[in-house]
Amino acid sequence: MTKPMHRHTEVALEPELPIIDTHHHLWPEKLVTVSSAGGPGQQVGQGAPLHQWTPYSLDDFGRDVAGGHNIVKTVYLECFSNYRTEGPAHVRPVGEVEWVMSQVSDDRLMSGIIGHADMTLGADVGEVLDAHRAAGGARFKGIRHSVSWDPNPGVYYTPRKPPAGLLLNDAFGKGVAELSRRGLIFETLRYFHQLSELSMLARAHPDLTIVLCHLGGPAATGPYERRRAEVMAEWSAGLKKVAEHHNIVLKLGGIGRRAAAEQKLFDGPRSSEHIAAYWGPELRFCIETLGPDRCMFESNFPVDRKLCDYVTLWNVFKRITSDLSPAERRCLFEGTARRTYRL
Repeated sequence: MTKPMHRHTEVALEPELPIIDTHHHLWPEKLVTVSSAGGPGQQVGQGAPLHQWTPYSLDDFGRDVAGGHNIVKTVYLECFSNYRTEGPAHVRPVGEVEWVMSQVSDDRLMSGIIGHADMTLGADVGEVLDAHRAAGGARFKGIRHSVSWDPNPGVYYTPRKPPAGLLLNDAFGKGVAELSRRGLIFETLRYFHQLSELSMLARAHPDLTIVLCHLGGPAATGPYERRRAEVMAEWSAGLKKVAEHHNIVLKLGGIGRRAAAEQKLFDGPRSSEHIAAYWGPELRFCIETLGPDRCMFESNFPVDRKLCDYVTLWNVFKRITSDLSPAERRCLFEGTARRTYRL
């Protein structure tokens, strides 16, 4: 069992409101990963750049889910864990889906699973996608290939260090075409200044469902440390371009990552009121720009646990949307996720 990373606790607001948590992880005692280049397997452990990784078990997540909110389903997101240690390197990520399926105990938790496959394999990625489907059955919904690139090393917050312009790579495009052909989802994480590239990908593959993680990647570390207004101005312009492509769905979350928020947020009281006041304008902009039917909330646990506990986080989202209509809130908390992931 892992220990909480803060002391502030709250009672769940509106405990009857159905919620689908569209983005969480499980981190076992030992992570087995494969490099983004498809190289040999390597161990990632305590102190590695995976959000200062510490174990987060199904029991840990179950306790968070049972804290008072009405979590009706959840979606597991790949996080480099439990890759196969043998066989072709490009197929080893299938081990993560195999492991997650071994953890499934009911229809509520991990109703959907997003794995990883290297899209730069081009058409050959079909072998990996089919192996994922064989391992995960109906729970397997697609893959995430994060493409976050920035010229400043201090900005990175994921272990993968992709090259610039990866979304526009010809082989990458052939890879996502294999997802589209199978009716699978493409999820990705990238920085705010890469949103135009995502728009180009969406235009080239109009039948592909694209899920954009963590608000579209605003950054607050490295050279962006004291440039929040400038960053958010470029981010909002990019998001407006993204909104033109109706095959893109946005996840509202990732707000507890130090990479995305100023230090003053983490130095504050960490109450749902405090966090909602900080992030409220950006989340409301997302909802107004893409519409509730193309936005869905995520916990990003255990990563966002560095900011607040699970109950407090969902209270933040409920406070920010308190003035919306019941129909709009149903979309944001459950409906968009249920439709996107076909739950």
